[in-house]
Amino acid sequence: MNHLFLPEADPVGVSLRGFARAHPELVALHEDPLFVTATDTDPARRVGLLSGGGSGHEPMHAGFVGRGLLDAAVPGRIFASPHNRQVYEASRAVARAEGVLHIVKNYTGDRINFGIAAERLRADGIAVRRVLVDDDLATESDLTATGRRGTGATVIVEKLLGGAADTGLGIAELATLGEEFARSSRSVAVAGRAQTSPSLGGEVFALGDREIEYGVGIHGERAAATITRPPFGHLVERMTAQVLDGLPGTGDGVILLVNGLGATTLLELYAVHEQVSEVLARRGVPVAGQLVGTHVPALDMSGFSLTMTAVRTGWLAWWRAPARTPAFPHPHSQELNG
Repeated sequence: MNHLFLPEADPVGVSLRGFARAHPELVALHEDPLFVTATDTDPARRVGLLSGGGSGHEPMHAGFVGRGLLDAAVPGRIFASPHNRQVYEASRAVARAEGVLHIVKNYTGDRINFGIAAERLRADGIAVRRVLVDDDLATESDLTATGRRGTGATVIVEKLLGGAADTGLGIAELATLGEEFARSSRSVAVAGRAQTSPSLGGEVFALGDREIEYGVGIHGERAAATITRPPFGHLVERMTAQVLDGLPGTGDGVILLVNGLGATTLLELYAVHEQVSEVLARRGVPVAGQLVGTHVPALDMSGFSLTMTAVRTGWLAWWRAPARTPAFPHPHSQELNG
């Protein structure tokens, strides 16, 4: 049986202290309540950017705190929403002249706790707006009351908003842009093995040797369909077509994220990237920006997700704008094939 190598007591707190100790030039740790803030941000920024959510998805969100991206990140326990007090105190710490913008993945707990914190901030006279990321096509159904889940597109939305915020835009403009970024993004994910249970050890669900979970969530949620593993090319082509069909057009091309779910190697992810790129080229869809790596995992799940954001005029400048954080790649490395 496999187990995670985590301390029995306070695993998230211990890990975040180690993260802050490893990157003292980029982030500052706040322990009561728990959150991290950037130590170097653009002075032109008039709105603080804050995101957060359950732990187990590292490097999201703390890894994207720094110049050009987030001002603060708030971690919950593993796969659990942060407490509203964490969101409130972190927001107060990074709010600027025009307030603070929350970037929230579409999960019930996150929506509730960010919402409570927002009400408290407004009562303090601090302007606050929310951008809700809901890109997961696997939960796009009239039978799903909560709507699409927020997954890989969160990274793209955060990077685009970070670039836009550094140009000095106000909170209303950033909120509108963020909503457009989210509306223009869709994702789908597959897994060949579930993640390890942090409390019990072992895999949280079992798949047969020739099965994959098509449409899996980032918290180990089972998909609507367990399918027989198709040939690699067929699987990637099916996923690419589904994401493209789910987008509201392809604009001036797409930003493509090939994301590992925790236990997937770069050998595999770059093979996926090559296959997706070939499919997009055949369909006449330009890849305007790209990112390959493990950015939004589900602990150590074996699988990957595809995310595409249809870009509009002016967006690429924000995608390519300089960023310096513990985890987001140097901008030039994103465009090797661009």
